[in-house]
Amino acid sequence: MRFNQAFASALCTSAALLGSVRAADDIDDGAEASSTSLSESSTSLPVEKPTFTPSNIKASFFEQFTDDWDSRWQPSHAKKQDSKADEDWAYVGTWAVEEPHVLKAIDGDKGLVVKNPAAHHAISAKFDKKIDNKGKTLVVQYEVKLQNGLECGGAYMKLLRDNKELHADEFSNASPYVIMFGPDKCGATNKVHFIFQHKNPKTGEYEEKHLKSPPAARIVKTTTLYTLIVNPDQTYEIRIDGEKSKDGSLLEDFSPSVNPEKEIDDPSDKKPEDWVDEARIPDPAAMKPEDWNEDAPYEIVDEEATKPDDWLEDEPAMIPDPEAEKPEDWDDEEDGDWVPPSVPNPKCEEASGCGKWEPPMKKNPEYKGKWSAPYIDNPAYQGVWKPKKIANPDYFEDKTPANFEPMGAIGFEIWTMQNDILFDNIYIGHSIEDAEQLKTETYDVKHPIETAEDEANKPKPSEEDPPKSPMDLKFMDDPVLFVREKVQLFLEIAKKDPVEAARFVPEVAGGIGVIAVTLLAVILGGVLGGAKASPNVKKASEQVKKAAAEAKDQAMDAKNQAVDAAASGADKVQTEVNKRTTRSSGPAE
Repeated sequence: MRFNQAFASALCTSAALLGSVRAADDIDDGAEASSTSLSESSTSLPVEKPTFTPSNIKASFFEQFTDDWDSRWQPSHAKKQDSKADEDWAYVGTWAVEEPHVLKAIDGDKGLVVKNPAAHHAISAKFDKKIDNKGKTLVVQYEVKLQNGLECGGAYMKLLRDNKELHADEFSNASPYVIMFGPDKCGATNKVHFIFQHKNPKTGEYEEKHLKSPPAARIVKTTTLYTLIVNPDQTYEIRIDGEKSKDGSLLEDFSPSVNPEKEIDDPSDKKPEDWVDEARIPDPAAMKPEDWNEDAPYEIVDEEATKPDDWLEDEPAMIPDPEAEKPEDWDDEEDGDWVPPSVPNPKCEEASGCGKWEPPMKKNPEYKGKWSAPYIDNPAYQGVWKPKKIANPDYFEDKTPANFEPMGAIGFEIWTMQNDILFDNIYIGHSIEDAEQLKTETYDVKHPIETAEDEANKPKPSEEDPPKSPMDLKFMDDPVLFVREKVQLFLEIAKKDPVEAARFVPEVAGGIGVIAVTLLAVILGGVLGGAKASPNVKKASEQVKKAAAEAKDQAMDAKNQAVDAAASGADKVQTEVNKRTTRSSGPAE
C-alpha cells in the first residue's frame, strides 16, 4: 500500500512538471496566435485620416501655418550675441512649413519646422497690433512635435516686447522679450520654461523672473500641447496636453522675487570685537586626574598569547611557483635572469601560519589618550550676531506683475541638436474657452490617431527582444521557460547522441538521474514494506546511493568541461603575461 502511495506521488509530481511545461507551450501558442490575429486585423483596417480645415477661432494672434504663412513670418539674419565669449554665431538654421513625416494624423495639416540639427535658428512674426493684457487673462498655447526626439535643445517661444527697435531681420537672443515659455531639455535638465521680464518701477530696469519648480517637458514623438494661463489676480497655470501640470502665484513662485524685502541688513553695521558667540567652552575649573597617563599606548603586546602548535616557523609564506616554466623565447642576455613568480606556500594554508611567530597586539586597558577639559555652557554667550535691519532703499511693491509690458511679436530663437521640431496651432489671446475649443478642433483630433499609429509601429516582443539561446537562459528569469527549453534541447541532442546531450545539458541529465534513483528507491521501499532488509537489499540500497552520487558528479564534470573549454582561449595570452611579470629586476648580462 505504501508502494502504491509513493509511486503515485512520484508520478503526480512528474506529471505536474510536464503538464506545466506543456501548458506554458499552449499558452504561448495561443497568445502568439491571438497577437498575430490582432496584428493582422489592425494592419488590414487602416485609420482614415481627416483633412485639415482652418479654424474660425479669433485671437490677438492665431497661426495654423496656412499657405500665406511667409507673409507673416521672417527668419532672422542677425548674429547671436554671447556675453560669455568673444565670438558670435549667425542664425544659419533654416525653416520650412510642411506636413509631419513622423506620425502624420491630418492630411494637409502643416507646421513650422526646424530643419537643421546642431544649428542656431531664429524666426519671428509681428502682431497686427500690440497685445496689452493689463486687467485681462493672458492665454498662450501651442503644439510641439519632436519628430526626432529631443536630446539637447529648446522648443520654447518668446513673446517680444513692443518697441520701435523691433525688426524681424535683427531678432536675436538679445532682443527684449516679455515672456519665455515652452520645453527645454539637455542632459539632466528637462523643464518647461516660464520666465517673464519684470520692470523695476524705481530704476526702470528689467529683471528676469524664473519659475522656481517648473514641470518636466514631455519628450515624445506624438504632438504635445503646452498652455500658459496668467490671470488678473496674479495667479498662473501651466497645462500639458490639457491637464494642469503647475499653478501658483506670480508673487510667490518666482526667483528672484518680484518685490524686494522691506528691510535689509545694514551694510555699515559691524560685529563688536568683544562679542561672544561661543555657546560652549572648556570648563576652566576642570583638572586632569593624577592617574591619567597620556603616554599609554593604544595597543600592547598580548603577553598571554601562545604560538599555535601547528605554526610552521621554518616555512616561508611565499615560495617560487614550482609549476612555472621558463618561456621558450626567454633571452637571458636581453631579458635578464629568469625568476619564477612567487605563489602562496600551500603548506601555510593548512596551518595557522608560517614564518617567525610574534605575539599579537591587543587593546591597552590603560589607554586614555590626551586629556581635555569637558565643555560647559558659556555664561558670557551673547548669541549669534546679526547686523541690524534698516529700511531697504530699493524697496517697492508691485501688486500686479501680471500686467506685463505690451507685446508686439512672437519669436522662436533656439539652438538644438535635433532637427524636424514642428510647431503648430499657436494661440495668443485672452479667452480660455477659445483655447480649449482650438484644442478640441486640433489636438484632440490628431493625438489619438498619432498614439494609435505609434503603438502599431512599436516592434513586437519577438522583434524587440529576440529569444535567447537555451544556453543563455537563467532559471530565475523564467523558471517555466528555463525547464521547457532545457528539456527540449536535451531531447533534440539525445536523438542523435545521448552522451553529447548529457554533456551539453547536464542539468537535465542530472535531473533524470535523480528521478530514476528516487523512483528505484521508492519501488524498493514499497516492495520491502516494513520488513527488515536483508544484506542483499542493503547492498542494493548502497549501490543506488552510489549511482546517484556518480550521476551528480558526471553532471558537474560535464558542466566544468564546458567552462574549461570557454576559458581555453586565454592560455596564450596568459603565457605572455607570465613572461612580462616574471622578468628579473636586475640588469641584463
